[in-house]
Amino acid sequence: MTINQLLNKLKALPMSYRIFVAVLVFIELVMFFVRPDTPGLYEQLPQLLPLIAAIPFLFIKATRRPFSRFINTYGIIVFAFLAIDYLTRSHAGLYQIITTFIPMALYWLFLFARWNTKMFKQKENLIALALATISWAAVAFAFPPLPLGPAMFVLLVPWFVVLNKYNRETAVFATFWASMVYNTINYYWIRNVMNVETAPAGLIFLGLILLIAYLSLFNVLSAFIYSTVKNLKIKGKAYLLTLFPIFYASIEMSRTDGEFAFPWNHLGYTLGNHIELIQTLSIIGIFGYTILMVASNQIVAYAILLKGRKRFALFAVPFVIFFALLIHGSCVLSAPEAAPFYDADNKDNPSIAMIQPSIAQGAKWSKARFDSIVTKTFGMAMDSSKPGTNIILLAETAIPDHIRRQPAVIKLLHQMADDKNAYILTGALDYKRVSNDIHNPRRFEIYNASFLFTPGLHMFPQRYIKKHLVPFSERIPFDDVFPILNYVDLGEGDFVPGKETPVYGPYNWTPYICYDAIFGDLVREAISAGSRLMVNITNDGWFGRSTAPFQHLNIVRLLAVTYGYPVARLANSGVSAFIDQYGHYDQNTKIFETKVIQRKMPLKTRNTFYTVVGGVFERALLWFLVVYLVAVFALARICRRFRSY
Repeated sequence: MTINQLLNKLKALPMSYRIFVAVLVFIELVMFFVRPDTPGLYEQLPQLLPLIAAIPFLFIKATRRPFSRFINTYGIIVFAFLAIDYLTRSHAGLYQIITTFIPMALYWLFLFARWNTKMFKQKENLIALALATISWAAVAFAFPPLPLGPAMFVLLVPWFVVLNKYNRETAVFATFWASMVYNTINYYWIRNVMNVETAPAGLIFLGLILLIAYLSLFNVLSAFIYSTVKNLKIKGKAYLLTLFPIFYASIEMSRTDGEFAFPWNHLGYTLGNHIELIQTLSIIGIFGYTILMVASNQIVAYAILLKGRKRFALFAVPFVIFFALLIHGSCVLSAPEAAPFYDADNKDNPSIAMIQPSIAQGAKWSKARFDSIVTKTFGMAMDSSKPGTNIILLAETAIPDHIRRQPAVIKLLHQMADDKNAYILTGALDYKRVSNDIHNPRRFEIYNASFLFTPGLHMFPQRYIKKHLVPFSERIPFDDVFPILNYVDLGEGDFVPGKETPVYGPYNWTPYICYDAIFGDLVREAISAGSRLMVNITNDGWFGRSTAPFQHLNIVRLLAVTYGYPVARLANSGVSAFIDQYGHYDQNTKIFETKVIQRKMPLKTRNTFYTVVGGVFERALLWFLVVYLVAVFALARICRRFRSY
């Protein structure tokens, strides 16, 4: 567009609209020069003036129509000055943030509601929604401990029928609401946080809804791309559809990376109840399983819609994949060294005692109960760990305080290490002063950490700081990029992530705290540094009596198989378990059971193929995601041009 064309378009706009823009810009300019130098978020009632000034223009027909132009203009102008204020002064007005985003959010919510009202009135959309919901609800019941895992190779067939049979708008509509059902079943347990978290329950509930909607958007993107690709045909064939299973796996990989990483429900995790079916993880990894599952469902759905006898051979695909995994897994497990906890009694293997005190989450951070909690945990460690124990594990935040504030507890732990002649790993908080400025919200760095006490060594214990923090629970994402986020208090932990992955001697083991243990990159990093055992301490008491502790355990188990990496996993309230390098369980505890479990733990002796190629494969998936999206949109544009001629 030339400058003259742009000027002509501006001249064609109604005079009242141009006055509206001028008034907003003038008010924002005045506000910009009178804003205080208060750091972080500040409150200033005049920030409401742009919204107040915009309201009268709603009554002028020429200004408000089309309404999308009116509201978008308002949002762009106010947001632009909000951004300028932040970039030049590193602070922002709270009222301006509210008046910027709430009107836009309400408008988009209105558009979304209007679109859904239209879609729900059409019969074919309701049929598509029913099919997609049946699919994704069934998938939700496939994750351990629920039983439908082996059916995963066909559970998504109705969804793929929808993608193949209906137009893009219908497919996106059905996928979104079906995914909302799926993610609600998967993550209903997050509501338990409302019982123990310091943030308002209503805010946590809103956060849960937004999380479910956010995770649903990944499937919506898949549906949108599939519905686009199926119409991009070269010589009558949609070749890009053959790559869709890889694209879906690349979307899963994108959820494993970055500040919002949440790799909880990858499709491949559904087979965790069956040890034979998960052995191929050591070759193709969890994303390879996702590719197989998506391809199987896609092929069966294609066969259902295909005419002719050739389609019957396609129905065999899920059975071929299932039995190939079963046969391969059975062969792997038939080897002598694949026997459960093979050679565990070797003198070079550590004897590990894990203390599960089952401290109620609501009482864990009570100052009045601190002494009783510590006494119970330490008493179990002293009384129930067997002679000859090499390592004693206490759970994440087993000491519910900053450890530096508890010198008496540190002394007790040193004494316990000496008395038992054993290494003691315990979870606790820690801090470091980084600024003397009382106005700085980051005067202290707070850490969720573990501490290793060594017998005979009475110095401050070795520390590991949790590296992957749970988004919005332990840290607001990008608070290091946008320091103003440090002034926001949503009841989150405000922790700082660690950077180091230690390998402790003499048994070459590495500590992982809670969320850390579900990230393959951290596992590969430790193994490359010589680690032979994962020690995972966690506090799954947040989850209550739900499927979540079992899902967490299942993910860790599948990573153990993927990398041939044994795990000693201790949860404050369960499920605690020993897992060998082939995924065998031993001594699994019950939820909210008070118990000490102990055994000799075999170390890693197995090098898997995926350990070598996993990092490259996962990076390649992220690149594939970008290339595939670019190719789809470029080809779509080319096809539209050809149709226009």
